[in-house]
This record gives sequence, C-alpha cells and structure tokens, in this order.
Amino acid sequence: MRRKEVVAVTVCVAIVILFVTACAGEPQKKPEKAPKEEPTIKLYMADQGEVKEIKMEEYVTGVVAGEMEPDWPVNALAAQAILARTFTMENMNAGRKFHGADASTNHEEFQAYEPSKINDKIKKAVEKTKGEVITYDGKYTRGWFSACCGGITAAASEGLTQKKGSTGYLKANAKDGCLEITTAENKHWKAEIPLDEVRTVLQEKTGKDPGNISQAKIAGKGPSGRAMKLDFGDATVDAMDFRLAVGADKMRSTLLSDFSVKGDKLVIEGKGFGHGVGLCQWGAKKMAQEDKSPEEIIKFYHKNIAVQKLWD
Repeated sequence: MRRKEVVAVTVCVAIVILFVTACAGEPQKKPEKAPKEEPTIKLYMADQGEVKEIKMEEYVTGVVAGEMEPDWPVNALAAQAILARTFTMENMNAGRKFHGADASTNHEEFQAYEPSKINDKIKKAVEKTKGEVITYDGKYTRGWFSACCGGITAAASEGLTQKKGSTGYLKANAKDGCLEITTAENKHWKAEIPLDEVRTVLQEKTGKDPGNISQAKIAGKGPSGRAMKLDFGDATVDAMDFRLAVGADKMRSTLLSDFSVKGDKLVIEGKGFGHGVGLCQWGAKKMAQEDKSPEEIIKFYHKNIAVQKLWD
C-alpha cells in the first residue's frame, strides 16, 4: 500500500474512533461519598415503633417482596431491586430521616417492606444486581415507578406532585406495550364518585365552596395525554392532587377517557394504575418475559443514565 493510502486509512480509522467515543460519551462518575462496601442502614420498623440496623441488600430484598409480585420473572424483580437500592441511597445521601432512621417500613413514608413474602426468585434477583444503582450526572436518581403506565409513560410534570430536584433522567412517552399483558382493570377502569364528596374535595383544595356541581371536564393535558387540570364550573384543580384526594384506588390514573357529571355522580374512566412516571412494573414484566436484562429494562425508562455497581 502506498504511503498516501496508509495515511488516508489511518485518518479514517481515527475519525471513526473519535466518532464512536463521542457517541458513547464519557463514563459517568460515581456519586459523591459512594460506599465501596455494602452499607448498614437504620430502618424504622413502623409496626414496632423501633429502629433496627440492617444490611442494605437484606433491606432491598424485603422491599422487592413488598413492591412487586414475588412470582414475577427474575429480571423484572431485579430491575425493581435496582430502583429500591437507588431510592434508598439517594435518600441517605440527601440526609432525609424517618423517625431518626434512614428508611421506614411504612410505604406511605418510604417503600413497602414485606420480608414474609421473600422467596428464592427475589433472593436471586437481588443477588444478581447486588450493589447496582442508577446515576445521572454523578448523582443518584429517584427510583420512580408505577404499577401500570397504561401503555405510555408520563412526564414528571404530569405525574409527580413533588417536583424537587432534576428529573432530566426520566423518559416520557415511552411505549412499553404493558397493556398487552396487564390485568383487565388496568386496561379499563371506571369510578363513580358522589358529587357531595367531590364538592368537599374541591373546598379543601381551592378554599372555596363550588356550590352545586353540574359539569366537569378535562381542562388541560400533558405530553402523554394525561389530564393535568380539571374544571368543575368555576373551580379548577390539579388532576394529580384531585386523584390523591378522592383516592388513588378509585381514580386509578390520570390517563382518562371520560370525565363527566352524570346524575348525582362524577364518572371517571381511564386506563393504567399509578402516576406513570419512570419504570412501569407491568412493562418490566413484559420485557423480562422477552429476556431483557434488568439493566436494559431500567434504561428503557430512563435516558442519559448509568447503572453502576458500587459494591460486591
């Protein structure tokens, strides 16, 4: 090969290497004060009113048992384990406390915790991802997830009532096909709420009595089509605040197909279950059934993140 050809080939190879390196991006740095060994945490046992010390992986095992169906595929359980571990590390790094502890077994305060439901699948899932956490820009993410996103994930602005800190790592409008395998009530649900109850909620949320309610409509939607503002005549409320006030088990999501007054009731219909932000558990199950790895499942619902192993 002549010298000019050799030079040309060398330059081309260098350009390709530079291009690939640029596309791949620099490896993400580990979070500040990241432990090199498995930490021991303080856990508030809500049913006992006591604080006990527990190793992180043992705690995560109990959380996965409480947050996901124990008989689901190992890789779905493993993805949940990564979220649970990340959620806990982020909370500890931020210095938040629950009754003087790093975490609480009260699911309304922190995460569900059901050690009685632990089985071999869950143990395998946690061991498989031991020490793995999600990071974004050198920081722990929040481990957002919902039961069923209704086929499309929500933007943070649509689903989260608390919007503290960066959520640039969350992928909105991700379509995971969860409705293909989820339960019938997640594919379509219907709730009828007495107007007297709705009136009380509106008084609490707006500080004003709306009077007799004769109409209701969706006043604004977000990027995924979820309701963001709800109108009741002269009264307007945030959809997520209204959902929590009437009961998240009744108004199962804000991905609505009907929102109207019929007789003496507010009729709401929709699909999905939960706020829809971050990982969808039913979507994770579907991907696990398709042999996707826990890390692939996590990255489907996030962007510009790294799954890093902090300890063995």
